Amino acid sequence: MEISHIEHIGIAVKNLEESIKYYENVLGLKCYSIEEVKDQKVKTAFFMVGQTKIELLESTEPEGPIGKFIEKKGEGIHHLAFAVNKIDESLKEAESKGIQLIDKQPRKGAEGLNIAFLHPKFTGGVLTELCEK
Repeated sequence: MEISHIEHIGIAVKNLEESIKYYENVLGLKCYSIEEVKDQKVKTAFFMVGQTKIELLESTEPEGPIGKFIEKKGEGIHHLAFAVNKIDESLKEAESKGIQLIDKQPRKGAEGLNIAFLHPKFTGGVLTELCEK
């Protein structure tokens, strides 16, 4: 698997608008994009920190993945995303090494990236996302 960098850190939040204020007013970061990903039942906001992005995730439906995460664990870090060059090959490689895939095929995510998740029970408890431009 060829990982070039940490693509982003996903953080689950209850209120996107309030969370954006913290990142902008306290940390001095600039939100450069807000986007809804309907099939994932989520609204996102992005910030750049060097080469890495911070992705805030607000559920658009309580039954969505982020809504369920917040209900179970509260707000906080949801996933770590790595940029890969060949996502299909990376998924096959991870599976061949005994990692359970949440997504056997890449799907479209925020910012037009192809994404796929690896199950946290097989990744040391960290929900891992692979991303490809």
